[in-house]
Amino acid sequence: MRAGDLLHLGSAGLRARPARAVLSALGIAIGIAAMVAVVGLSASSQEQLNRQLATLGTNLLTAGVSDSGGGLGPPPPLPADAAARVERIAGVIMATTTTDLHDVAVYRSRAVDAGLTGGLTVTATELDLLDVVEGHVRAGSWLDEATAQFPTTVLGAIAAQRLGVTEVGRQVWLGGRNTTVVGILDPVQLAPELDIAALVGMPVATSKFGNSGNPTRLYERSTDATVSAVAGLIAPAIQPERPSAVAVSRPSDALAARDAADETFTGLLLGLGSIGLLVGGIGVANTMIISVIERRREIGLRRALGATRHHIAAQFLSEALLLSALGGITGAGIGAAVTALGALANGWIPVVPPGVLVIGVAATLAIGAVAGIYPALRAARTPPTVALAA
Repeated sequence: MRAGDLLHLGSAGLRARPARAVLSALGIAIGIAAMVAVVGLSASSQEQLNRQLATLGTNLLTAGVSDSGGGLGPPPPLPADAAARVERIAGVIMATTTTDLHDVAVYRSRAVDAGLTGGLTVTATELDLLDVVEGHVRAGSWLDEATAQFPTTVLGAIAAQRLGVTEVGRQVWLGGRNTTVVGILDPVQLAPELDIAALVGMPVATSKFGNSGNPTRLYERSTDATVSAVAGLIAPAIQPERPSAVAVSRPSDALAARDAADETFTGLLLGLGSIGLLVGGIGVANTMIISVIERRREIGLRRALGATRHHIAAQFLSEALLLSALGGITGAGIGAAVTALGALANGWIPVVPPGVLVIGVAATLAIGAVAGIYPALRAARTPPTVALAA
């Protein structure tokens, strides 16, 4: 039997019952669409993370006082020259520090109740902070040698939102005095603690707010090749006598951990998609069995005219494969479309690995073959006399 004849015979049953064929193919399509969409959205999210990390860099390290203190009593504060100590480490490009002013709060105006801080902090900073954390000013300007000497502040993105400040030049009530907002930051991905901070210069923090000079947090950039080595040297450099009192972290690892959690969720969704695909395969098998029962006279007539068991089996198996291929191709298209829409809605670049489409269609063909084997063998084994008498 030629391939063209086999294709014509296999599609005859589908053409004769289009509604049933569409519904059966839809079960396959839903399973494949779910799998393609899940993998596509996961790949798009991963691509977005990779681009984000490429922009922000994975060579930022932060250090602060350890919560446990190393088990040797209360941990000592970071020394005032912590940044200078770290900058002596080979491979370090730059380092800077910030100090949270715990007894100073910021409000929209002096009329706001003192207890309504909105979870915002007031943080004293060195002038090179933005260079180290790769931060960007959304409006206005960053602190400089002049503005750092006076009651001025740069607000983090969330701080500006909670204070209702949308433009520079406004004044807020900070530390019991009117303070001019000279800048508003974009969100800082690798230092989210800055998003809820009102940042002031170190000089004014010392002269007006009694800053002790001991920083709360250190930010450090090193070369990509030396990040791991530098991470192990920061604590001993800052606190030689009690390195365990210093906690060092890599902010980009938090983003990677978030992506790992997304991958776990993706695995769960893939499992659900596989179940959907299995259900679709059962639907194909059910459709083919019913088709065999309904077409017993056709089978008997073909056998009486000389068709062999092999011909009958090939006819029904090809019909099952065509039905599965229809569902697989449709499902792959739907999954790709869902991926594109979902990625664009989240501002990602749509990514659909070609291998996923190929594997998805191949999986539907495999399921179609398995689902069609029994009906095909049942049709082939039907005796002509029994079929014609039915």
